[in-house]
Amino acid sequence: MSVIGSKARRDRIVHLATTTGLASVEELSQLFGVTASTIRRDLAKLTTDGRLARTYGGAMALAAHPEASLRQRVGEAFEAKQAIARWAAARVRPGETLLLDAGSTVGALAHELRTAEDITVATTGLTALQALSDVETVHVECLGGTLRPLSQGFVGPLTEAALERMTFDRVFLGTDGISPEHGICEADLRQTRLKELMARRADHVYVLAHAAKLGRRPFHAWTALCEGWTLVTDDTADPSVLEALRARGVRTVTTTPEPVPVAPRGGDG
Repeated sequence: MSVIGSKARRDRIVHLATTTGLASVEELSQLFGVTASTIRRDLAKLTTDGRLARTYGGAMALAAHPEASLRQRVGEAFEAKQAIARWAAARVRPGETLLLDAGSTVGALAHELRTAEDITVATTGLTALQALSDVETVHVECLGGTLRPLSQGFVGPLTEAALERMTFDRVFLGTDGISPEHGICEADLRQTRLKELMARRADHVYVLAHAAKLGRRPFHAWTALCEGWTLVTDDTADPSVLEALRARGVRTVTTTPEPVPVAPRGGDG
């Protein structure tokens, strides 16, 4: 067969893994007429890019829908999310107007804001709406649009049009992953476009993400991180990733999770 370039070869490897299942190094080496070492480098690159999952001796396609639902993510890194939410809530001042993204960590922030006085909260997330719907001291605006069931958030042109009518003191964004090189990772291009627009409407931009999300690139839709934004994470974050973010002008804040207290067990006296 004729020799093809590395990009085209990698695209074909992804296609084969998706359509036929497991792809072994030996089979791919013979198919493309290149060495096993070349194929291993291809698989390493595709795995790093989040396009394939490595296996012993080869690779396999990622699940068709790898995005976890919001319900699945609520209990993940619970203590870290609570610490991040408490720090974020402490930045808020009476009289401010806030913009809250969808997502479990931003949802935890919304719960912390239930005790806030005289603020306005606009949100694209159902979790924040539910947390604040009965709080008399918080004025709530819903930026409606097309609902994404997995993220429980609104996206699309109606949401974007609503954003054009408001400005905000602070915006709090969630994310599926953060890369110093690429920015904020999401499953859907509509989500990344919306985050860009949200950030443009606010004086202060915060990205709320627990440490496991740093360095992750699970999808291929991105919002660039901008100089002056603040990443709020927990104290288990990889120092090298934090340093790389700071080198790009992103402020980083690490919080310390507090263990959830365990109720004492009853005794005999």
